Amino acid sequence: MTAAPLTAASPHVMNTYGRLPIAMSHGRGCRLWDVHGKEYLDALAGIAVNTLGHAHPKLVPALQDQVGKMMHCSNYYHVPDQEKLASLLVERSGLSNVFFCNSGLEANEAALKLARKYGHDKGIERPQIVVYEKAFHGRSIATLSATGNPKIQAGFGPLVEGFIRVPLNDIEALKKATAGNPNVVAVFFETIQGEGGVNPARIEYLQQLRALCDQQDWLMMIDEVQCGMGRTGKWFAHQWAGIQPDVMPLAKGLGSGVPIGAVVAGPKAAGIFAPGNHGTTFGGNPLAMRAGVETIRIIEEEGLLENAARVGAQLRGAFEKALLGKPGVKDIRGQGLMIGIELDKPCGVLAQRAAEAGLLISVTADTVIRIVPPLIMNSAEADEVAAILLPLIETFLAE
Repeated sequence: MTAAPLTAASPHVMNTYGRLPIAMSHGRGCRLWDVHGKEYLDALAGIAVNTLGHAHPKLVPALQDQVGKMMHCSNYYHVPDQEKLASLLVERSGLSNVFFCNSGLEANEAALKLARKYGHDKGIERPQIVVYEKAFHGRSIATLSATGNPKIQAGFGPLVEGFIRVPLNDIEALKKATAGNPNVVAVFFETIQGEGGVNPARIEYLQQLRALCDQQDWLMMIDEVQCGMGRTGKWFAHQWAGIQPDVMPLAKGLGSGVPIGAVVAGPKAAGIFAPGNHGTTFGGNPLAMRAGVETIRIIEEEGLLENAARVGAQLRGAFEKALLGKPGVKDIRGQGLMIGIELDKPCGVLAQRAAEAGLLISVTADTVIRIVPPLIMNSAEADEVAAILLPLIETFLAE
């Protein structure tokens, strides 16, 4: 076998991504290098995954240690770090117990199953779940059906029934859509919609929603896959509203790059699944569990919640100062190190231009520049993000 050439091409890999013509080699901290040695500042963190950046000096030896002991043993047996990580998540969320899986999609799929079983246990034969416009929950058939993006649903019908779709931040619309419907069992949403364009649920809306779910005996299910794990400056973004969900899917940043998913359940949902109701081969494996335990330990040791809040405010302030009120800039929004800059025209080309200038970002919902860097990003690196990105935006808007 000859070694693969150092090119940015993947002819034997299924063509499912509109990739930039870059092949990455290695990283350290908030920096990445491609196979040709070009350096990039990482303001994407593998799409909000690399919480601790790349090759973190405390995470790497812990994972090497675990690989040398055991990576997988199956859920026929107890896995000590499952209990360890579950207790850490329960303490930080105020909820009750955890199911572990491998991705955000799987965590969301488990949440949907929990909601349906909750309904069936109450004698509801065809349970319905409230979901949102512009939501993104994954690409399996069920999570795709819950997602609010017709473009990625196209070609995969028939979608799964049992969803009622409403706009975000409009409690009256939700009440109207569910009025007199005894089959509603849950409301399912992201605290900050990620793929939908970095759209935050307002604090008062979250509080109204919690009250409505209590009143109607619905499960409040909050997808914290992208905005959770410290990204906004609290462990979970909904905590800014002082509320607790009944079900909370997590993934992305929980393992700092090791694939992992989790569903954290509160008292109302903690006892819904019994043996045989749900399961996974890889979920909760010792390697992923160790990654989760160490990620939480390092976030706390290094004060990364405070760092995310502080550096995020600095970054957003720099964007607001330079861009707010400029023609072509519609909005700058988000919280902590999850920032969206919405322009008035499609700006996908900026991901390529930023990469050419040595900065990694993404564009989501066609017109929103998304900044989701590692939580270790420091003040100087944030200044560098702004220094590279702002001129690119200004040039683009002038075209």
